[in-house]
Amino acid sequence: MNKVLIIGAGGVGTVVAHKCAMHPEVFNEIVIASRTKSKCDAVAKAIGSDRVTTDRVDADSVDELVELFNRHRPDIVINVALPYQDLTIMEACLQCGVNYLDTANYEPKDEAHFEYSWQWAYRERFEKAGLTAILGCGFDPGVSGVFTAYAAKHYFSEMQTLDIVDCNAGDHGKAFATNFNPEINIREITQNGRYYQDGKWVTTGPLEIHAPLTYPNIGPRDSYLLYHEELESLVQNFPTIRRARFWMTFGQEYLTHLRVIQDIGMARIDEIEYNGVKIVPLQFLKAVLPNPQDLGENYHGETSIGCRIAGLDKEGKPMTYYIYNNCSHEEAYRETGMQAVSYTTGVPAMTGAMMFLTGKWVKPGVHNVEEFDPDPFLAAIAENGLPWHEIINEPLEVDKI
Repeated sequence: MNKVLIIGAGGVGTVVAHKCAMHPEVFNEIVIASRTKSKCDAVAKAIGSDRVTTDRVDADSVDELVELFNRHRPDIVINVALPYQDLTIMEACLQCGVNYLDTANYEPKDEAHFEYSWQWAYRERFEKAGLTAILGCGFDPGVSGVFTAYAAKHYFSEMQTLDIVDCNAGDHGKAFATNFNPEINIREITQNGRYYQDGKWVTTGPLEIHAPLTYPNIGPRDSYLLYHEELESLVQNFPTIRRARFWMTFGQEYLTHLRVIQDIGMARIDEIEYNGVKIVPLQFLKAVLPNPQDLGENYHGETSIGCRIAGLDKEGKPMTYYIYNNCSHEEAYRETGMQAVSYTTGVPAMTGAMMFLTGKWVKPGVHNVEEFDPDPFLAAIAENGLPWHEIINEPLEVDKI
C-alpha cells in the first residue's frame, strides 16, 4: 500500500491532490496537510474520495512535521508549501525515514535569493538513510529539466545552448494578480537577472534584457531574461552547455503595476513598524491581492513552456530542437478547479511521486529531476494532461539575442 502526504493546499496542492486521486492504483492513501486545515478539508471534499484525509501542520516547525509524519507514516512527502520551508520538511523526512519531493528550491525568508547549495548539502544524509529526495519537480523547474535530459538522451551528442522559455498568454480579467503565491512571485522577478555564459554567471539588472519571442499557437510576446534555479543544476549536469538562459513573458500593464509596487516600497521583505505592529510590506500586499487559487473561473487563453536547444546531433552535425507544452487555462479549470499555472506545476509533482512509487525514479540521495530517466516521466505527463511537442531544425529566435 502506497501512502502520499501532500504539504500545502494552495492552487498547486489542489491540483496534486486531484491528480493523485485519479490514480488509486499508485496512490492508495492520500493525506493533505497545511497550516489551515479547513483549506485541506475543502480540497478533500471537492475530490470526494474516502482515500483522501486531511491534517494540520506548521511546516516551519520540524517538531510538528515529525509528529505529522510519525502519525501518518507516508512513503513520500510532496512538498508544495513555501520555499522557505524546504529545509524543515527535509529535516523531518530524515528523522522519520520518509522520501521527499518538492517543486521549488529553498530560499531564505529574509533574503530574495535562491540556490540549491542548502538542499544539496543534504545529499550524504539522504544517501546514508537510503532515502530519495527529488528536487524541483514542477514545470520550471521540473519538466524543463526533464525536457533537457530527454534532448540529451535522444538527440544530442553535445548541447551547446539552452533557453528555457515560459509564456502565459492567458487573461484573468484582474487589473493585477500573480499566478502563484504573490510573495514568491514578486520576489523572484524583482531581483537581478542572471545567465550562464562560457563557464561564468553574468548578472543583469532586473528585467533588463528582453526581446519578442514567438510561441506556438500564441504568437510573439515580449520575453524577459530572469534567473531561474534550474539553470544552476542543468549546467552542472550537462557540462557541454556553453550558454543557458531563462525567459518569461510579462505584459506592459503587469510591469507598470510591478514598478509602482516597488517604487512605493510594497515589495520590501524587511520588517517595518505600523501602529506598534511589525509587518513585512510584501506579506501585507499578498493579503490584499487576488488569491491565485481564485483566478481559474474566468481565466482564458493558454500557457506555453519549453526548451530551445542548439548543439550537435548524435552524428556531430549542427541541430536545433524545441520541445514544449501548451496548456489551456479553461481545460485545467474544468478538470481541477485551478488555472493552468497551478496545473502545469501540480501534474509534474504528482508524476514525480508516481515515478518514485512505481520504482522508476528511486535513487538514494538528493537529486534534481534531470538526473533520472526522462522517458517514463514524459510519457506519464502526456497521459495526464500535459502533452508535449517537438520542433526539429527550425530557427530558435533566441540565437539572435
